[in-house]
Amino acid sequence: MCVKLVIVGGVAGGATAAARARRVSEDAEIIMFERGEYISFANCGLPYYIGNVIEKREDLLLATPEEFKQRYNIDVRIFSEVVGINAKEKAVEIKNTTTGKMYWENYDKLILSPGAEPIKPPLEGIELDNIFHLRNVPDSDRIKKIVDERNPRCAVAVGGGFIGLEMAENLTERGVKTTIVEMLDQVMPPLDYEMASLLHEHLEAKNVELELENGVKSFSKAGNRILVSTQKGRDIECDMVLLSVGIRPENKLAKQADLKICLLYTSDAADELDGVD
Repeated sequence: MCVKLVIVGGVAGGATAAARARRVSEDAEIIMFERGEYISFANCGLPYYIGNVIEKREDLLLATPEEFKQRYNIDVRIFSEVVGINAKEKAVEIKNTTTGKMYWENYDKLILSPGAEPIKPPLEGIELDNIFHLRNVPDSDRIKKIVDERNPRCAVAVGGGFIGLEMAENLTERGVKTTIVEMLDQVMPPLDYEMASLLHEHLEAKNVELELENGVKSFSKAGNRILVSTQKGRDIECDMVLLSVGIRPENKLAKQADLKICLLYTSDAADELDGVD
């Protein structure tokens, strides 16, 4: 029996699952849907592309749909957003984001790997221009365009986790004075305070300002700039804001289909194909 496997989402989760599934079964029909243009890129390299450490944009891109087809015989459909699941009929509804065309594709097995979406707190002014998050290649393009063309003098990174620190590092290297606003008393919450203190010293030595134990209350316009108002009453004027306050899983599809939601590692998903010809 030839299994038809449909994978929703590319990049680290979906693309890895697709490649692993092909290794498990040479005969399975595998289709991967990706709503964007890029199916495999270097997530961790995005801040360093903005900082010009990675000079060539193409160095971020790890594989193309054509390469997946040639190497793994996997049907990759970009600009194809899965908008619905009929679990009873074992079918997914797809919208072509370029043409608007809708159609259904059936499956024997389904892997959902839509990833996560950045948390966008419901703060006043959150929709202002030049407030960014960094999740994918188009996000990095937008941020880099601002830095390259408008030469911002200063920026605020909201959140002191990995993305906040990496963006502070790269913006500083580009000559953008950066302030990190963090609600906790330290950056990098996974570290104990003693280790985080070493990071604090290094950041301050690199002219990164730390606004710890303080959160953002609102954003507002200050002429052509953004005014970041904090919960403790401090106002910080800047030219751009990078939001990095965490992520949440994109499980809307699964919820709409009334599926049981649990963690599933890509190796576990691929093992579902073991023993199936």
